[in-house]
Amino acid sequence: MLAKSLAAAFGLLAVSTAALAQDADNPVVATVDGTEILRSDVDAVLRSLPDQMRQAPIEQLYPMLLDRTIDFKLLEVEAEKSDLGDDPDLQAALAQARAAVLRDFMLRKKVEEGSTDDRLQARYEEMKQDEGFSFEEVHARHILLASEEDAKAVIVELEGGADFEELAKEKSTGPSAPNGGDLGYFKKGAMVPEFGDAAFSMDVGSTSPEPVQTQFGFHVIKVEDKRTTEPSFEETEPQIRQEVAREIVTALVEGLREGATIERFNLDGSPITDEQEGEGGNDG
Repeated sequence: MLAKSLAAAFGLLAVSTAALAQDADNPVVATVDGTEILRSDVDAVLRSLPDQMRQAPIEQLYPMLLDRTIDFKLLEVEAEKSDLGDDPDLQAALAQARAAVLRDFMLRKKVEEGSTDDRLQARYEEMKQDEGFSFEEVHARHILLASEEDAKAVIVELEGGADFEELAKEKSTGPSAPNGGDLGYFKKGAMVPEFGDAAFSMDVGSTSPEPVQTQFGFHVIKVEDKRTTEPSFEETEPQIRQEVAREIVTALVEGLREGATIERFNLDGSPITDEQEGEGGNDG
């Protein structure tokens, strides 16, 4: 157990240290008994943190990250001095770690090589042809009031010629009141259903004839504009890269399977029968 724990601890550092040479973007950030610790070592520890912690600016996390990286280096050096090197558990853990690093590094290289600008742009052009790629947005204002009676009174004032923006500034209880109730452009799903359904069903320039009730109160809505929006390449690039990466890895694995002789056995090592193969769809 001790060997496994130590291997797991300093294995975090091995991923980046061995693969990255020191350069201007990978400076020395500490030394331990003369052994250099690089920025890439700190980055490796950062990647090991939970997602929520990684959201914080690295400058804020840096003191803690550097201390943890130094601790890992101290443990690594101490482990190297010990007689753990011949421990079978350690050898198995190191072999597994090496295999995982090789596999992940190869996949990353394959994805980088396959995710060319031309391929990503071509996928974007394909996506543009999909139904639902473009979406409608509404530019609306609203006046939020506490009661239906107050909302109806505002509608009467608007029908009498009152200015919507001025009434919003004067009477709306919502945070957009100082801006004349301006909500900007939004997708239908960005608003609570009652509000979104009402706004998207109205004509440009119209005001809701009746108050629209939501969990926030009673709204009087004015639709300023409608437009159809098409996401840009930059907006969709993260999704495209994920899809292309998944395709590259899937194609690679499928190709390797086709060229390999694969035999499967049961958990106890016994042969899988023809009946079992039929049920499980095993390769022969």
